Amino acid sequence: MTARNREKTAKGGEVDPREELLEHLPALRAFALSLTRNGATADDMVQDTVVKAWTNIEKFQVGTNMRAWLFTILRNTYYSSRRKLNREVADPEGNLTGGLSVKPDHDGHLNLTDFKKVFETLPDEQREALILVGASGFSYEEAADMCGVAIGTIKSRANRGRAKLTELLQLGEDGSMELTDSATMAVVAGGGSVLR
Repeated sequence: MTARNREKTAKGGEVDPREELLEHLPALRAFALSLTRNGATADDMVQDTVVKAWTNIEKFQVGTNMRAWLFTILRNTYYSSRRKLNREVADPEGNLTGGLSVKPDHDGHLNLTDFKKVFETLPDEQREALILVGASGFSYEEAADMCGVAIGTIKSRANRGRAKLTELLQLGEDGSMELTDSATMAVVAGGGSVLR
């Protein structure tokens, strides 16, 4: 909520949800980019999400979580377009996975490029769960609600995704792991302040 909206709320005035919508554009783009792995497609999805939210703003309940509402619209838009195009990148021979880089033994830093390549090989549901509960900081309950699944399903998807990342990046329990930012650490780590 912007300072102006907080001021309006403090004075007892009604906050226009359209103003709050604009605050979440960077997070929406990041989520769309994590789903689509293509900048132009992510921008189109964010635009579609904003148009849908704007035209259906009367359905938003003021006082509830605008960010979660927008993420749900974006997620539904992504899966609807995916079903419509019926297009999925398959890697049956392991060509994509075989070309991934491996972290050198002497380097304690996780190369973000390597992480991104490996992260993109995860199934959509696992990437989505890790982005929502890891990088975006939503609780398991909020993520489950946005995805329309049980809490246990989100926890399972996140745990399987973390396990696969750990395996593909060859991160052992004894190895030191220095990451560049807290969001990446939250995706890979099983706990921490970002995860709830």
